[in-house]
Amino acid sequence: MNGDADHDVCGMSVAIDVVGGKWKMHLMWALSASPQRFGEIRRLLTGVSEKVLTENLRQLESSGVVHREVYPEVPPRVEYSLTPLGEELAVALRPLEEWGEKHRYELVANLLAAVS
Repeated sequence: MNGDADHDVCGMSVAIDVVGGKWKMHLMWALSASPQRFGEIRRLLTGVSEKVLTENLRQLESSGVVHREVYPEVPPRVEYSLTPLGEELAVALRPLEEWGEKHRYELVANLLAAVS
């Protein structure tokens, strides 16, 4: 975020800063069910590279919505989960997901018609 000007930004801008981009909302969806290991998340989100997944998890962690837990095992086991702040954000994102599900076919048809 922008440092000093942050207090002047609307709430929508702050929220989009946290979940904006191609993969962050997908990550929130994947973690809303239960804590996940990196490989599990990667299997759920087909098409994301390890590098991009790592970057997005770190950004969500630095925003305070994702927690990274390292278990002292050999090899180390790492799990990602939503923090209470992240769980609240996941609840706020559910209506957006429901809207997308409700209008999926209409929206896809409109996009295909626009490309034709």
